[in-house]
Amino acid sequence: MDMPFNEILALAMIGAFFLLLLVGLPVPICLAVTGFVFGYIGFGDMLFGLLPARIFGVVTNYTLLALPLFIFMGIMLERSKMAEDLLDVIGLAMGRLRGGMALAIVLVGVLMGAASGVVGATVVTVGLIALNPLIRRGYDKGVAAGVICASGTLGQIIPPSLVLILLADIMGESVGTLFAAALIPGLMLAGLFVAYILILGFVLPDKVPPIPLEERQAVSGRDLFIRVLKVVVPPLALIFLVLGSIIGGIAAPTEAAAMGAFGSILLALVSGRLSLKVMTEVVRGAFVTSAMVFFILIFAQVFSLAFRGLGGERLVQDAFAFVPGGIDGQLLFLMLLLFVLGFFLEWIEISYIALPLFLPVLHQSGVDLAWVAILVAVNLQTSFLTPPFGWALFFLKGVAPPELKTSDIYRGVIPFIVLQLFGLVLVYLFPSMALWLPDAIGW
Repeated sequence: MDMPFNEILALAMIGAFFLLLLVGLPVPICLAVTGFVFGYIGFGDMLFGLLPARIFGVVTNYTLLALPLFIFMGIMLERSKMAEDLLDVIGLAMGRLRGGMALAIVLVGVLMGAASGVVGATVVTVGLIALNPLIRRGYDKGVAAGVICASGTLGQIIPPSLVLILLADIMGESVGTLFAAALIPGLMLAGLFVAYILILGFVLPDKVPPIPLEERQAVSGRDLFIRVLKVVVPPLALIFLVLGSIIGGIAAPTEAAAMGAFGSILLALVSGRLSLKVMTEVVRGAFVTSAMVFFILIFAQVFSLAFRGLGGERLVQDAFAFVPGGIDGQLLFLMLLLFVLGFFLEWIEISYIALPLFLPVLHQSGVDLAWVAILVAVNLQTSFLTPPFGWALFFLKGVAPPELKTSDIYRGVIPFIVLQLFGLVLVYLFPSMALWLPDAIGW
């Protein structure tokens, strides 16, 4: 049976999108060009009569207002040197352990992820602060690079995550539900990283030595305790305020994001690092990042409208019918596809182009979409680490000293990719890891 012309156009549209990406055009331009050209070939200009309403729905979406606010919060905390202070204090507190500095980096990744959700900021900041000291103290270069990259990606899954906010919009779930569902899997991943470092310290102690004794003795226990209170407690309080108000149902995500942005300003003010220059840099950075995200969101509407109009959605459903194993087979196929796409595409492209194609199938199956969203989020987290286009690798290489080779970074992230895939398997086998907390609090 011959394939209808419109479905051939839908397949050609996907191919043209990837071709334009390989040429090096920005993602929004690729989305817009392929959407307009192939939609026009298939239907003329009548298909795009729906476009203004869809774009209006994006720019007036109250939940999406949380994105620029959380981005502002993350950049403010980065500029106020919170990560630097946290790493210094936690590193000294855990310095006697083999791999103590690496453990500190994981904990800072958790705190920075929970405080901002901006992966690039965490990787760059921790890379600038910790990479040279780790190598100087005798850490294996691959281990040092791997733990920094992997810890930075924890902001992908630990709420408030930009990924979770966008997945909530795509899948029609509440942001609070996904935040609650992601908390235990996110902490589980951090726990896997910690366990790996501890085992590495026991099996190969030369790769992760403790901080030298004289360096630890330079700070008294009382001084260290005071520094922990000053440095660690304030960001923890901010995280509790933001996440607690969302998960507890006290505030909507947008309102909590506003509190978080204001709280980050207060932390910078109290630490004496708030200035006109810092505020200008933060506002400019938040504006540019938010504009990039919304630019992609808007032009993704053009792409999805054309693809659906050309029958691409039905084409995907028919293709899924050939996947053996029912819904389990289809979910495994989806996870494998997202993992492979993560080698070549950014998470936001995968979220707004690939994922919506499978939503009708998931809706028909009756599977819990909150659980699927967490599976997707954990899967997308690996896209930051997988060569050749893992963004965490690029971020770290951009701030790394010349002696750290790209091969060192690739070698270092492989164990953490395996750990993330193991975490994905655990969430798949035990859905209660993601669904227990939302059910317990009545989301």
